[in-house]
Order: sequence, then structure tokens, then C-alpha cells
Amino acid sequence: MSPSKVYLKVNRVAAEIVAQAREVTVADVHEAMGPPGRAALMSARMRPLKDGQKIAGPAVTAFCWPGDNLMMHRALYLSQPGDVLVVVCQAELSGAQWGDLATRYALQKGLAGVVVQGCARDVDQVRALGLPVWSTHIWPIHPDKSGHGFVNAPVVCEGVNVRPGDLIIADGDGVICVPRGEASRVVSAAQGKMRKEDEAAEKVRAGAAVWDLSGAAEIYARMQVEEIDGAYDD
Repeated sequence: MSPSKVYLKVNRVAAEIVAQAREVTVADVHEAMGPPGRAALMSARMRPLKDGQKIAGPAVTAFCWPGDNLMMHRALYLSQPGDVLVVVCQAELSGAQWGDLATRYALQKGLAGVVVQGCARDVDQVRALGLPVWSTHIWPIHPDKSGHGFVNAPVVCEGVNVRPGDLIIADGDGVICVPRGEASRVVSAAQGKMRKEDEAAEKVRAGAAVWDLSGAAEIYARMQVEEIDGAYDD
């Protein structure tokens, strides 16, 4: 039996939900999910190669052998416009998973972006080309293309379970994965949260204090904190 498996089809989150998800932030989605939102956030090591970019799309997954990115290339080949390629190589520094040529091909295919637990390289070219890429490392070490692995099977990327077709959202704050079956509810809740924050922003522009709007003042009042009208070293 082959140690590798490649699934050719993906049950993707609905396109209309993806379109709505492009308008919400990772922070709002995280909070809209409640306690499960903590487990849905990839670790803080996952950072964008270029500031100011944001993506949302269904996950296409690849799990790669140490020092090898063959399965990344197979997943990239099978991807469709709007997909987010999620690549995992647990031996993160063993070989770069992403680079210039893959970026050019991904742009030609119309991918939304790429998330890599592992190394990205050719980053100056990748940044110039404009494809949104998040990774845990930048390092140019050469990868082979002969290793086993999996494509379009569940992976754990930076501590988060990602199933093919789940909703991936990424921005300057990081990357979050919303299970496909929860995506509609979560995105709708995030939209509601953003509307409330827009209303709060208007109040701040009108002179209101965040101390009051955030609820901090009310909580602080209940804590019976001793306040001293003076400097600590008087």
C-alpha cells in the first residue's frame, strides 16, 4: 500500500460565504466563534510576507515529507481559483515549501493565497508579485521533489485542525480556520460584531471614551480598587 494519498476532490465552503468572509477581520471572526475561536487561531509564528494583505477562501491541503515539497506541488496543481493552499511540513527548516515559480503559477490559477507551516523563499520576488503568503519561516534551503505525503486530507497547521474545504481567513493579525459547517453562522456573527465596532468608532469620533464604551469603567467600579490622589513616591 502506498504511504501517500491524494484526494482529487474537495467539498468547499460555499462561494457566497467566502465573499462575505473577505469583508471581516481575523480578530472579529476569532471573537465571533466564542471559546472555540482560540483553538481556531494558528500560532503567532504564522506571519504574512507582505503587510496589508487579506484573504478568505476554502482550504486545499498538503502534508509534505521532510525536505520535500512534491505534495505541495500536487495540491497546487489540483487547486481551483479562490482556494487557499495550506501546506504543512513538520520538519520546517528541512526544505523550502514555497517560492517564486510556485507563486507565478498560483497567480495564473487565481489562488486567493497560501499558508505554509515551514519555509518560504524568494520572498523579494513573491512580495513584488503580490500573491498573499503567510509562513512560519523564511529560508532558501533547497527542497527535493520525491517525498511521500498527503493532499486534500486533514492536516494540523500551527496547532489548528484544517480539513479540506474549511474556510481560511488571514490578515495582518494572523490566520484562522473556520470549520466548513460553522462558516455561515460565524461569518454572520463577525459581520454583526464589525457593525457594532463601527458604531463605537463613530462615538469615539464624537468624543466618547473607550474606557466607557468598552465596559472597562463598569467592571473597574465593581472591583473596589483603591485610588490614591497622589504620586507613588510623594
